Amino acid sequence: MSKLKKAGKNVGFISFRISGTDGVSLETKKWAEIFERHNYNCYYMAGELDTPPEESLIVDEAHFKHPEIVKLYNMSFDLQDRPRELTDGLHQYREILKKKVYDFIEHFDIDLLIPQNTLTIPLNLPLGLALTEVIAETGMPVIAHHHDFFWERKRFLTNCVWDYFNAAYPPHLKSIQHVVINSSAQNQLALRTGIASTLIPNVMDFENPPDGKDPYNNDVRKALGIAEDELLILQPTRVVQRKGIEHAIELVARLKMKATLVISHASGDEGYEYQTRVKEYAELLGIHALFVDDIIADHRGQTPDGRKVYTLGDIYPHADLITYPSIVEGFGNAFLEGIYHRKPILVNNYSIYSHDIKPKGFDVIEMDNFISNSTVEYTRKVLKDPEKRAQMAETNYNLGLRYYSYSVLETKLRHLTTSIWGSKQFRDR
Repeated sequence: MSKLKKAGKNVGFISFRISGTDGVSLETKKWAEIFERHNYNCYYMAGELDTPPEESLIVDEAHFKHPEIVKLYNMSFDLQDRPRELTDGLHQYREILKKKVYDFIEHFDIDLLIPQNTLTIPLNLPLGLALTEVIAETGMPVIAHHHDFFWERKRFLTNCVWDYFNAAYPPHLKSIQHVVINSSAQNQLALRTGIASTLIPNVMDFENPPDGKDPYNNDVRKALGIAEDELLILQPTRVVQRKGIEHAIELVARLKMKATLVISHASGDEGYEYQTRVKEYAELLGIHALFVDDIIADHRGQTPDGRKVYTLGDIYPHADLITYPSIVEGFGNAFLEGIYHRKPILVNNYSIYSHDIKPKGFDVIEMDNFISNSTVEYTRKVLKDPEKRAQMAETNYNLGLRYYSYSVLETKLRHLTTSIWGSKQFRDR
């Protein structure tokens, strides 16, 4: 690959995928937006990308869905003892990916590398090992953005690759500045590895309110088959077990109000068994649950059979209530989206919400791991009281602006880049 030359510092984001509406992809693009406001050029390497082609390097082997990477992953977490075949395979693909990382750095003349969750969660062990070696060999500045640590997921704790975990998840190298998204991760990272980190929460562009309803999305209720006198209750998450979607189903059933539960995303990389369970549970409780991942994307468009494709931002303005009964979250993007769109939210008192978010004073409908009578009654009261909903929306939006806005992210990134190059490198165009 020939090297590109462009004015300004060049930032290289590396991940498994930077595409769609998963939390890592969304936060990567928010970081890129802030960097670009300050005279940086942003480039991307991943196994799946929806970024501009001229700024992108797609590397199939970087994706956790690559067939050979999947084989290595399954062996790593299904076996107690490591066969030589697994070690050889890991190092074969480590070398392949290491060359690709060097190609990416050289082609785009990268000045600052930002791995997004690739040194945090072992979905692609060869990529983590490759990045660790490149960083050690080059000593180049790195901001490692950690969203989910392996020790937070039970499925990663039985394995035959602990030595690789200790080396690369995350690596303890002097050129890396580590960023976490919640205080628990910050504490655990320090306790387990001795690594200090900067806490940067997920953010939304609260300085610029959402557009709301417009001619394109005005027909959302009609497209979903939801009557005007019916509640649209939105579960804006993937269908995975830790999202606790059974609680949303139970709430809708116990409200005894005309309502449809709209579930925005499919199960993704964690299998379909739980999605089947959720569908069966909705049928058991006799509620109308819609799975609309086939018409929700990160860009407006059209399905192959001619139906409209909406963004999640098109659905929010029509929602009467957001349900977010998650059991475990790294932070809570859907929570921020709900308050950004000025909607009342049911939220479970999960650990990160309890420690990092709740103390800020947000006005929400809370539950503690189960739906109680008081939760149902308070939800019903909120849904029937427009003034209460408006007051909640105003309080929550102002708190979001104060604690989780782009200005907060901008300040944090300025601090990190100042420690690398000095204050003059983070400036407006």
